[in-house]
Amino acid sequence: MQIYLPIAEVSVNAFLLLGLGGLVGVLSGMFGVGGGFLMTPLLFFIGIPPAVAVATEANQIVASSFSGVLAHFRRRTVDFKMGGVLLAGGLTGAALGVVVFNYLKSLGQVDLLVKLCYVVFLGVVGGLMFIESLNAIRKARKAGGAAPAKRRQRGWVHALPLKMRFRTSGLYISAIPPLIVGVFVGILSAIMGVGGGFIMVPAMIYILGMPTKVVVGTSLFQIIFVTAFTTMLHATTNFTVDVVLAVLLLVGGVIGAQIGTQIGTKLKAEQLRILLAMMVLVVCGKLALDLLLQPAELFSLGTDGGH
Repeated sequence: MQIYLPIAEVSVNAFLLLGLGGLVGVLSGMFGVGGGFLMTPLLFFIGIPPAVAVATEANQIVASSFSGVLAHFRRRTVDFKMGGVLLAGGLTGAALGVVVFNYLKSLGQVDLLVKLCYVVFLGVVGGLMFIESLNAIRKARKAGGAAPAKRRQRGWVHALPLKMRFRTSGLYISAIPPLIVGVFVGILSAIMGVGGGFIMVPAMIYILGMPTKVVVGTSLFQIIFVTAFTTMLHATTNFTVDVVLAVLLLVGGVIGAQIGTQIGTKLKAEQLRILLAMMVLVVCGKLALDLLLQPAELFSLGTDGGH
């Protein structure tokens, strides 16, 4: 069943889009990531122009994250105070990111930049998570199945001023690191069409020292608002949000997120992280190959520069 996407100016199979939305929704519920870091490259692979994929995907993340948050809210695994601090940084970052995105779009280099960002970030994050998860699983086995207790370290995060108490996470730390994480994630959200969960989840666990069970819900809570803001900015400044594409991805994503949340509760934290790391690395490899194997595309980038 082929349908024509007016903004993207391509025809795509509707069931394929529903399936992709569902798959990413499952991941969103399981890992606390918006799923954009997988969905946006998948949209590139089926022929959606990167500028449209980025802006529209931010839209779909809002819905699948909202669906996931509801499930976490019922379990009381959302730290709203931490989410608020991350959000303040995230909105600032998103506004900055859209400015950069528009500037690159005017130069005609945005497609290449988006793909390069993906290869670099997915490679680094996937690699680090994979190594860390393997170590965690090894330690857990050595300790006779007891998960390693590594939450109590006091690092530079505890030495900073502006301390706040985050009761749900059981933390008393400076508000500065979550703010910085938020800004960084906001910029990525605007440029890469991602919720930033794949960076935020590891940052919340390893830098802020939050318990894994609270991280997922809190990450999704922050992602909803940052991606909604990003979508609005892209829609009003770039006109690159494809409503038809967004609706199909949304329907699949919302259903998938509920399923994912159920699966997520059945698996151990280390298993979840290693699965996520493997998926990140696979997508990164495919994108890198596409960039290397299709030099012809690099020369066509200048044509939409508006010069």
